[in-house]
Amino acid sequence: MKFEQRFIQVDGCNVNLRRGGRGEPLLFLHGASGAPVILPFMEKLAERFDVLVPEHPGYGQSDEPDWLDNIHDLAYFYLDFLKQLGLRNVTLMGNSMGGWVAMEIAVRDTSRLKSLVLVSPAGIRAPGVQPADIFLMPDEQLVRNLFHDQKLAEARLAVPVTPEAVDIALKNKHTTARLAWEPRLHDPFLPKWLHRVDVPVKIIWGKEDRILPVAFLDEYRRLLPKAEIHIVEGAGHLPHAEKPDLFVELVCK
Repeated sequence: MKFEQRFIQVDGCNVNLRRGGRGEPLLFLHGASGAPVILPFMEKLAERFDVLVPEHPGYGQSDEPDWLDNIHDLAYFYLDFLKQLGLRNVTLMGNSMGGWVAMEIAVRDTSRLKSLVLVSPAGIRAPGVQPADIFLMPDEQLVRNLFHDQKLAEARLAVPVTPEAVDIALKNKHTTARLAWEPRLHDPFLPKWLHRVDVPVKIIWGKEDRILPVAFLDEYRRLLPKAEIHIVEGAGHLPHAEKPDLFVELVCK
């Protein structure tokens, strides 16, 4: 399924948007490493949905707006994004930090949402569960820890690194630190408002996640008791990348 790329301006910020497919809209919010390419799971989803994959403000080829100070700013930006594009009945999907943003959006306003799909989401703390410190981890170790299947990690590490890619990686790291350095990868005020989420929620987690351990699910079960939960065997922090066929099946069931 072919994706088209264009820039749109929302809240004075030029955002790089890839869009493809047909059907009801599905907005995918990427994690800390960005969304530089269209992955197989996106193409598979585009057979059933109108899939939108923006690069967040401050990431990739999108602008770095002066107003971006915290994760709440990103949530309000995407509410404006949905309104400007006239999107309704949206399946809002987010991985890792993108899942955190999705929850921040949903506690504020679900009027344009049909459902949430949270994929190994950051955003909350869980008693006795320690996330990996992505800010202190060497780049190669971070890539290896993203995947359970180390062949996939090796393939990613083998991709030639261009100067442009280095610049974008540094830009992404800077914005992630801006949004999630302190407190680390969570919003201490988010849990008390998760009861406001009034659309169906699916949570999909790789059983072998070494970035955000699957044990976080105990806290999500408490905070989102109606959520449908799926644990993906043989997958790490990116179950959508490691098991794309199964992932799409879980999203669409």
